[in-house]
Amino acid sequence: MEEDEILSAEEDVFYAYTVPSDFGPDDLDPASNLSNLTTDLPRELSSEIPSHLTGEGGASTVVSIVDHLNATLGIDIVSISVIIFKIISIVLLTYVAVKIVKYAINVHLPRITRNGKAGLDVETEMTFRSLVSRLLVAAVYVAGFLLVIYQIPHLNRLAVTLLAGAGVAGIAIGFAAQDSLANIISGIFLAVFQPFRVGDYIDFNGEYGQVEDLTLRHTTIKTWDGRRIFVPNSIMGNQPIVNWSITDPVITWPINVGIAYSADIDKARDIMLDVAKRHPLVLKNHEITVRVTDLGDFAVNLRLSVDVPKRDVAFTTGCEIREAIKKRFDKEGIEIPYPYQNIIIHRPAGSAQAQIDPPAPGLEVDEGAKEGGGR
Repeated sequence: MEEDEILSAEEDVFYAYTVPSDFGPDDLDPASNLSNLTTDLPRELSSEIPSHLTGEGGASTVVSIVDHLNATLGIDIVSISVIIFKIISIVLLTYVAVKIVKYAINVHLPRITRNGKAGLDVETEMTFRSLVSRLLVAAVYVAGFLLVIYQIPHLNRLAVTLLAGAGVAGIAIGFAAQDSLANIISGIFLAVFQPFRVGDYIDFNGEYGQVEDLTLRHTTIKTWDGRRIFVPNSIMGNQPIVNWSITDPVITWPINVGIAYSADIDKARDIMLDVAKRHPLVLKNHEITVRVTDLGDFAVNLRLSVDVPKRDVAFTTGCEIREAIKKRFDKEGIEIPYPYQNIIIHRPAGSAQAQIDPPAPGLEVDEGAKEGGGR
């Protein structure tokens, strides 16, 4: 057989397999499969083609299920899945953004402003960081919430409706949350005008403590005995506050001591000054004075004034100096008197009791005896 005849025979076989022929249903081979009908390839070739190329397999099954659910339930599952994916992504991004803001404000910013590089002291910088951090975190949460609402079509329409009546809604919300808004605004004013800062020692409503935190709603004060007082910012902004730390933390602390009228004032003064100068927390380069403040009913009252570095050590320093003065007075023979009174009993002349027991010129009793009925 010649070469041209061989090629012609091979072409006939190729076209017999690839070019559709005119045949009816009666001519179908029962053993043929779906791939033979769609591709007109012989069974030997079609069996080697992957099922996902012939329209069969898992992907086709998933599409069929989705189409069935869409037709049965009347919902677009693909669109809902996309919305859920977007919402989850927004929530995660909001969480990450909050972490980044907190890290930048509370960790990275102090490294930049360390050692007064920004011209602010430590307390002022802590106060601003605390308030700015909370404001930015609140803004991030609000932005994330609005983005989530925007992704939901029905809520999106509701948001448009609410915006149409934003004026009335704003007035209603303002009346309902006027206390909260007042606290937020007062917190911003406290951070800007700084009657106190985070870390300052203050007296507020008879309580002494340290400002521990300043939030958008309230101020936290840690008292000297470990209690924490949460005061709304609006009250903190309207009440008088004694700030022991602002501008100059050094304070003058008075120590009052009474001595007997018979005691030597100059000697008592020298002892008190010597005790004060020996205490390690007393500022020796500041003036230390002892003055007579009052001539009382039973004692001469002296006041020792010393300067200490800050308010949180003043009370303990005063207690220690007072104890040392008492011990030195006992050793040097200077009396610290206790309250007493002279009671003179008058009896009418010629009375029977006066003849039996004439009145004594005076009787000394202490206050406790007098309050208990006297002797």
